[in-house]
Amino acid sequence: MNELEFKEKMEKLDTIIGNHKGQQGGLMPVLHETQELFGYLPEEAQKRISEVLKVPMAEIYGVATFYSRFSLEPKGEHTISVCLGRACYVQGVQLVYKRIQDELKIKPGQTTADNKFTLVETRCLGCCGLAPVLTVGEDVYGKLKPDDVPEILAKY
Repeated sequence: MNELEFKEKMEKLDTIIGNHKGQQGGLMPVLHETQELFGYLPEEAQKRISEVLKVPMAEIYGVATFYSRFSLEPKGEHTISVCLGRACYVQGVQLVYKRIQDELKIKPGQTTADNKFTLVETRCLGCCGLAPVLTVGEDVYGKLKPDDVPEILAKY
């Protein structure tokens, strides 16, 4: 996002904050709408929220890091969730996971330089019969082998 786009989003943020200022429990809806606006919670936005709502930065940080819905880092267009639960682990998900990292040249929790993919770990996707399994957004891929990874990534 360039500087002009960021400035425009910060102006929209002022409107969001204004819509909830003075409301009891207004911090949560402001953070949700900020996350939707930016795709994450930039530090500059957190500071603005803190100043206007008179909420300490420590409280904002605490809420943002407690709830998994919030992110302090930009996310990619597609989130790849790799299941590291017991069934997937026994079926060799670690080799698939390594292949994804090698293909995308990122580590867990990181986003590719082109902002296309974010790689995250999960403990169970509830698809144990398909182990090993991963999701890309809402799409589920199971019974994976490392050689399946390039074809999956190419779809996105």
